[in-house]
Amino acid sequence: MSRIDVRKTYKLYIGGQFPRSESGRSYVVNDAKGRLLANAALASRKDARDAVVAARSAFGGWSGRTAYNRAQVVYRVAEVLEGRREQFEAELRAAEGVSSSRARAYVDAAIDRLVWYAGWADKITQVVGNANPVAGPYFNLSTPEPSGVIAVVAPRGPLLGLVSVVAPLIVTGNTVVVIASEQHPLTAITLGEVMATSDLPGGVVNVLTGSQAEIAPWLASHMDVNGIDLTGVTDPALATELEVAAADNLKRVRRPAPDTDWLAEPDLDRMTRFLETKTVWHPIGV
Repeated sequence: MSRIDVRKTYKLYIGGQFPRSESGRSYVVNDAKGRLLANAALASRKDARDAVVAARSAFGGWSGRTAYNRAQVVYRVAEVLEGRREQFEAELRAAEGVSSSRARAYVDAAIDRLVWYAGWADKITQVVGNANPVAGPYFNLSTPEPSGVIAVVAPRGPLLGLVSVVAPLIVTGNTVVVIASEQHPLTAITLGEVMATSDLPGGVVNVLTGSQAEIAPWLASHMDVNGIDLTGVTDPALATELEVAAADNLKRVRRPAPDTDWLAEPDLDRMTRFLETKTVWHPIGV
């Protein structure tokens, strides 16, 4: 007996929940051959504001955890992703038209990337923090701290690129509002399903799907967003608009890099870009 396909509408991922867009809108996502793959929620300005509220609410608890515990949680994300690898491989093959071996390589790399960043969570402070030599009876110590809520325009690499921009932010204690690839949003929401079952507190990562041009300006100008990563922005005019909006309220900005090779070895820059350095003086012998 033949079955009717169960068509899926992929929701947003905000505050650990999967709501539809408050606007009620959705858009068609096609596969590599132009055929209907699914529908995805078309996020609005209100959805972006809700995601920022969720990220801010989660920031205190997440940044206050020990680095070792954050590492455990991110490692758990890798474990759950490993268990659902077949689904991710199938979504990558359908969305991008890549071969089975290529899809497997991307999923392998995404899992390995999560493990790599998890391993750095309790080590980055020792690498970028330091005891400063001073002339006087003082200790002078500099330590990195998370910036806060970071908005991310994700690259087109629908899984590996997304993991590569989100993982370094959350292992260092930031919380994230990410605009998924407009063309390939499905693996981003599936990754949200993984995160929702991986001990990651709701609100630490929030995923919006829809138009960069519609959502990103509201995040760039939002006064409760502390930084913005423009890696996935491909329109130079939009990138300039977002940089100007971010400068108006003194956000840290990572400039666009849409042609990044995500299979290349990662470095520490994606962790350190959105860290603040706090320096403390303490008298000796008092």
